[in-house]
Amino acid sequence: MKQSTLIKRVSVGAILATFLGLAACDRQEERVERGQTLAGDVWDQITGQDVGSKPNNMADVSVEARAFAGVIQAQSLPSPNQSSKARYVIGSIVAKPRDLPPPLAMASVMAEPEMAMDVIVNNEAEAKIIVPDAETMERAELDPTVIQRMERPELRRRSITVVDPRVESAPRPMSASGPALPKAPLKEQIYQRRVQKGLEPVRPPALETVRIETPEQRAKRLPQLDPKLAKRAMTMQNAALARQLSAEDRMIEAASKYKVAASIQRSRSGQMVIEIGSDAMNPTSFQGALLQQASVALDDELICDEAAAQMQGANPLVAMECVIQDLQASGEFEYVEKDYVFEHQMIRRPPNVGPVSITPNDPLFGMQWHYLDQGVGENLSPGGAGFVEFWTREGNQGSNDVVVAVVDTGLEMSHPDIKDSPNVAPGWDMVSDPETGNDGDGRDSDPNDPGDLCPERNVFADTFHGTHVAGIVGAGFTNNSSGVAGGAWNVKIVPVRALGKCGGRLSDINDAIRWSAGTIPEYDELGNEVWNENPADIINLSIGLFKACPASMQDAIDEVTAQGVIVVAAAGNDMVPTEYYAPAGCRNVLTVAGGDARGYIAPYSNYGDAVDILAPGGDLGRDDNGDGHPDGVLSTKSALNCSDPLTGAPVSNCHYAYEQGTSMATPHVSAALALIKSKRPDMTATELVDTLMSGVSSIRPEQCRGDCSQYPGSEPTLDDPDICYRPCGAGQLNLAGVTLSE
Repeated sequence: MKQSTLIKRVSVGAILATFLGLAACDRQEERVERGQTLAGDVWDQITGQDVGSKPNNMADVSVEARAFAGVIQAQSLPSPNQSSKARYVIGSIVAKPRDLPPPLAMASVMAEPEMAMDVIVNNEAEAKIIVPDAETMERAELDPTVIQRMERPELRRRSITVVDPRVESAPRPMSASGPALPKAPLKEQIYQRRVQKGLEPVRPPALETVRIETPEQRAKRLPQLDPKLAKRAMTMQNAALARQLSAEDRMIEAASKYKVAASIQRSRSGQMVIEIGSDAMNPTSFQGALLQQASVALDDELICDEAAAQMQGANPLVAMECVIQDLQASGEFEYVEKDYVFEHQMIRRPPNVGPVSITPNDPLFGMQWHYLDQGVGENLSPGGAGFVEFWTREGNQGSNDVVVAVVDTGLEMSHPDIKDSPNVAPGWDMVSDPETGNDGDGRDSDPNDPGDLCPERNVFADTFHGTHVAGIVGAGFTNNSSGVAGGAWNVKIVPVRALGKCGGRLSDINDAIRWSAGTIPEYDELGNEVWNENPADIINLSIGLFKACPASMQDAIDEVTAQGVIVVAAAGNDMVPTEYYAPAGCRNVLTVAGGDARGYIAPYSNYGDAVDILAPGGDLGRDDNGDGHPDGVLSTKSALNCSDPLTGAPVSNCHYAYEQGTSMATPHVSAALALIKSKRPDMTATELVDTLMSGVSSIRPEQCRGDCSQYPGSEPTLDDPDICYRPCGAGQLNLAGVTLSE
């Protein structure tokens, strides 16, 4: 007994020493306390002792710190292709001009001042409004509120130019350094005509004096970035702006042809968004038009009818198809596509499922089967991902130098496990539409998740999806005697909000991917550039669209992976091959299918040859470990209809919940990659992925099978024609199988 105790004491000391070696100075005392408790718990897990059996373990914490939501549910999975048609934002079109000169690395421009004359400085925030007809323009002369963007300069985040349909566009002036930019945010004709009519001027055009700059002066106007960020950051060449301006003219021509109001915005990445419709002139957000005629439509592949589209009161969907057709036919664009709406990949709880009485009596970490080592027996799970073994053997629980960006619904900043967490870095709210954002504004620096209740999409309660996903990675405290553990305890999480009420726009997600990687900036309320000062090593995309990978999304993914970022994507929950899904079917992503506690592919999960790995996604309809709890994934999020695991008493609301979906599987892989990166920061993205895959457990045939009636087109097995193969990856995530050489 003494020898065993001595061994434990020495081993715990080693674990604790390693933990403290990674601790941030400003959290030293707090991490010491957390390290002491968790080091002992890890040892007990490894030696087979039941952490949950410790006396007063639950009683030592408040109900708030232990209550959670989770019932075993009768599953009501959708049939294949049911209500899974792609949706898109009416009037919003994403495009990129063809043959854009490649962007330049900011670090190179800063190092060579003469290169500064070839790049655009702070022009990415310029936008245009196309007025649909002369009558509207004349009304704007008398009443400037017709074009509301003109009336709110204090909120302007973009320089706005109004295009008069009565005046042919003059040739764009050029200079030695590239195209001259618009000098006035308002159309001068409006100002002059109001003066002529004796009306009160809105405000005089803010004419800009042309400055002749030396290369050194121009270089000084470039943002001075941290060297790590500067290597990722990209800036646009003048020649690329010229291509965008030419494409802009083509967009103006198409909008004018079909007599639709339009707003055109361009970005440093080369992506352009044209929004057409009745509200394009007076959106509630400068970051995207909130179209009055509707919000979204199903992608039913309408055909352009030019005659019908040009008639008064034309169907906006037909007009949109015609504008897209015109732009595609021009040959000036690499891609022109609808602004599709993505959704998170957490299975929605079936309505009207009554609660099942559960009286959990284990600590919350003891209920997180998904982190356990694989096997059968106490403190093991066939579907576990092997985190416990890795934490202990490698003496590593994560490093604050490793960054995981979670592009999702945002983060509950007031969550008790998150509000003071040292693992959460500044993020961004990329949702441009205030209605979708559900927070009263457009893009800003606040990634807080205000909720995403959306009954029309079967979301009958706020999901706080991003909080659950980020908690699996490690956004909250681990080892604070409260709630749950995360996979990578000390990594840095950057929350990037791109989904809101009823989903999120493709154009917003593309920008979120680039901003997460630190390749493009966003803008604050004064128009200043805001870069992600913690560029991601790994980007987690627990989102999905039932459609092949959009060209603009592939463009964004290619751009960031070329900078060494790993993009991890959920396979999706529609029980179809991932080739029909995005971003799971995109190139250059690590695609994750969802497994249950047995290590079998879950019935909801997409599958196919493009799936790379199977990871714990959970199944709320099963209890294969017989602990009385659903085999979902337990993580952080606010929830209702909870229970106290110590007494079994009902609790109206709580901060932890079981959920299921490929959304839950994906952050397990992101956390595993972050842990490997923490131990081996020298590894490239390719080496990290190869190392992760080197440790996977082989998948037995029965782990990737399902009822053929649910998966049409799947290949029947030889022994049973009613059971079909569902390829679910090269192996099952098993971090315990990863051995890192020093």
